[in-house]
Amino acid sequence: MANRKKQFNIKEEYKNIWKYLRESKNFIYFSIIIFFVSFLLAFIFPASGNLLNYILELITDLLEKTSKLSGFELILFILLNNLSSSFFGMIFGFFLGVFPFLALLLNGYVLGFVSSLSIAENGFSSLWRILPHGIFELPAIFLALGIGLRLGSFVFQKKGIDKFRYLFVNSIKTFLLIVLPLLLIAAIIEGTLIFIFGN
Repeated sequence: MANRKKQFNIKEEYKNIWKYLRESKNFIYFSIIIFFVSFLLAFIFPASGNLLNYILELITDLLEKTSKLSGFELILFILLNNLSSSFFGMIFGFFLGVFPFLALLLNGYVLGFVSSLSIAENGFSSLWRILPHGIFELPAIFLALGIGLRLGSFVFQKKGIDKFRYLFVNSIKTFLLIVLPLLLIAAIIEGTLIFIFGN
């Protein structure tokens, strides 16, 4: 009986995850700062040249892929896109946190670029239309990429391999039990709004 495997306890898992997130709060706060600094830079230093072309191609490609999708297909597309970008951004954080750092810079700048265009065309009130899209999506991204940044810190700590194992396991649990549900809710809201008001 003593060797019997410990049963999965969802309440205990969430309790441990919240503890892990509290431990990771500085990395999560740092991810928020990186994102919003990059967001503001898009207003101060508007994209030009190759960067402008890259962002416009990114937006055009996204619009082409989603233009003929049904409501359900749109929700699924948004969910899978956000899941893959946030998951790999988190996992590849073990490379000294470089990948999530760059992902935060890019996402912040692109959102800032889109926001600046929207304000130029429709005024500041247009930002309220963007807000519902980010209520659940942005916190999920900050959590995923924040713990991705922390994942890369294992190389600077004692017992690096043991620390990496601890960070990796808890990062996966956090992604499955916190980030994934947030991204699912975000995809339903965003996909529904785009399908209703975009058609």
